[in-house]
Amino acid sequence: MAGLLDRQSAFVVALREAGLTISVAEGLDAVRSMQTVDLLDREQLRAALAASLVKRHQHRPAFDTAFDLFYPAVSGESVAERTSAGAPPRDPGAADRGPLEDSERDRLRAELAEVLAGGDEARMDAVAREAVDAFGAVPGRGRGQSSWSRLAVLSRVSAATLMASVLDAVLQGADRGGVAERRARTMIDRRIARFEQQVGADVARRLAEESDVESVARTAVRPSIDRVAFLSATRDDLAALRREIAPLARRLATRLAMDRHRGRRGTLDVRRTMRAALSTGGVPMDTHHRPRRPAKTDLVVICDLSESVSSFAHFTLLLVYALREQFTRVRAFGFVDELDELTRFFTPGGDVLDTVTRLTAEADVTWVTGRTDYGRAFELFEHRFPDVVGTRSSLLVLGDARSNYGRLALPQLSRLAGAARHAYWLNPERESMWDTGDSRASDFAAVVPMTECRNLAQLSEFVRDLAPR
Repeated sequence: MAGLLDRQSAFVVALREAGLTISVAEGLDAVRSMQTVDLLDREQLRAALAASLVKRHQHRPAFDTAFDLFYPAVSGESVAERTSAGAPPRDPGAADRGPLEDSERDRLRAELAEVLAGGDEARMDAVAREAVDAFGAVPGRGRGQSSWSRLAVLSRVSAATLMASVLDAVLQGADRGGVAERRARTMIDRRIARFEQQVGADVARRLAEESDVESVARTAVRPSIDRVAFLSATRDDLAALRREIAPLARRLATRLAMDRHRGRRGTLDVRRTMRAALSTGGVPMDTHHRPRRPAKTDLVVICDLSESVSSFAHFTLLLVYALREQFTRVRAFGFVDELDELTRFFTPGGDVLDTVTRLTAEADVTWVTGRTDYGRAFELFEHRFPDVVGTRSSLLVLGDARSNYGRLALPQLSRLAGAARHAYWLNPERESMWDTGDSRASDFAAVVPMTECRNLAQLSEFVRDLAPR
């Protein structure tokens, strides 16, 4: 029992490192739930622990990955079983064995094509284990050591190249190019993704078995979507962020639109005041005021679109797209060493991915060197768009404050921030990295308040703590 409790404690620690908030009481509840279920039933155990430890649906993928590492399914031959049976150590170069390897790969690809067409998940899991066993062994870091690689398996099996043959099996002579083919492609893509996921899970299981599960969990368990760093976000991460950004955009719009003179009365209503004074002989003992109208705020966004912050730039565009629905008017500007207005790309009802594609191809944000130049960007903005920022505007600057040792144009930035109702700077780098190398974060922060914003959780915190000037 002590061993099981130690494993459960390590499991909770891994979940916390992945971004799940788990209190001591919730950890104890999870242990108690284990006493009420059949421990030999993995899915029952998974459900019980998830009910105790997972509070947000965004955290479920991280939970499932960690669960599969700490409580793996009994499948295949373990390292301990191979050793006790006297089997020779696995040769990491066994995957490169010429015609025999080609024959094995062809057999597995043929079986995988049948599984992708039929959708048998149990058989798909078995094929994934076979593929890892056949092609996953690779040389380790140390001399004479071996390891396992997901990429080695996927590159040899190459499931995506089976699409044409699987489509033929699924459609069975039906006309191509119609709705049936699109649905079939979507279904096959989902099955390929599941196969690749199972390959990754089996590789992680083997790595955990041969080393220690805690160290494998640190790299195998991806943080929850609200903890994914913008600078390292993948395309799938950006798709998930798109679903999460709309509520934050609404909250940000509400916070920025709050009246800075809350508590003050509106303008004097002379007619109501004089009418009330009739009861006191014409002496206005009480004054009446018109109700204050909610302030409507325009948003001006200036964002760095250089390669060094490319993933953050994609997130920036997602944020601007969501904010566009919440503000009276949004004007967006992007720059590298040239400045261009991006507002024209954000068409009503358009698709954000199409917008990013058009913007990448058509936006005029590079000039000569193609290296980030904040100083030139602020100078161009003040010169070309002198009337964009006003007393109804909120100015939002998004970038890492690295200007390649160029000029900063702090006076121009100061005038822009002074003309705006609010001004904020979100920096996707860790604060510990500010002012290192070519970073001039402190110089910019002295003019515009700068906040570390590396992930969705920090953006949520920024919105929550936002207070109007």
